[in-house]
Amino acid sequence: MSSKLDKVIVVKLGGATLGSHDTAIEDMVELQRQGKSLVVIHGGGKLITEWLLKHGVSSQFVRGERVTDKATLEVVTSVLAGLVNKEIVARINDLGGQAVGISGVDGALIQGKIKNRELGYIGTVVKVNLALLEVILQSGYIPVVAPVSLHSFDKPDGTPPLLNINADAAAGEIAATIGAERLIFLTDVVGICDQSGNLLSQLSPGEAESLMASGVISGGMIPKVEAGIRALSTTPTTSIIDGRQPHALLREVEGHGGGTTIQRLSGVN
Repeated sequence: MSSKLDKVIVVKLGGATLGSHDTAIEDMVELQRQGKSLVVIHGGGKLITEWLLKHGVSSQFVRGERVTDKATLEVVTSVLAGLVNKEIVARINDLGGQAVGISGVDGALIQGKIKNRELGYIGTVVKVNLALLEVILQSGYIPVVAPVSLHSFDKPDGTPPLLNINADAAAGEIAATIGAERLIFLTDVVGICDQSGNLLSQLSPGEAESLMASGVISGGMIPKVEAGIRALSTTPTTSIIDGRQPHALLREVEGHGGGTTIQRLSGVN
């Protein structure tokens, strides 16, 4: 199976793109029917915010990442690894696909450490263990991954065994470790735009980094671009596309997509 991992398409499914008119699930089932191997990592930030508000907890963000105390971590784990993950898996299976829902904790898939004390129990990925993903893919299923990780490294006494991992970062690390064929972010924006709001269809990693440094790329787009650049260490192409458009995922895989593609320069590692 390992020899086939470079043919895997890693898809980051943004929670904001999952709506009544969304076709991403249909596209996943169709791609699976065509014999393509997918790994799906999903977010769920909007629903997490709603559940936190129900518990009287406000949300704070730093560079697009949610500050996570113990109470927030419990809600994040429940919503991501529970409700959101199982709804996505149910929808894939209902449409005739084959999917298995897991989190980064299962099979020690994602192993992390605290990223920054300022962010609380937000983790950064230290290691990705592909063993479970290989078994699931080899069995013909789509692994649907909730971005909660083991707190495996530099763990102070008395701290939780879990960490909240930014879903974009998790997707980038998984794609990089797999050496995936491509990484696709399904978002609720058209892609990366310049200061005038014009879509930038093609970027090099260096150009993307310059746009972050200048503030043109900001907020929640920062983790996506950082993760996309990280994936490019082994993955040829990262795409950030508008998942609200009909069959955006299928069109992207077929070479007819829009959005922004970040691509390594030919001959440059």
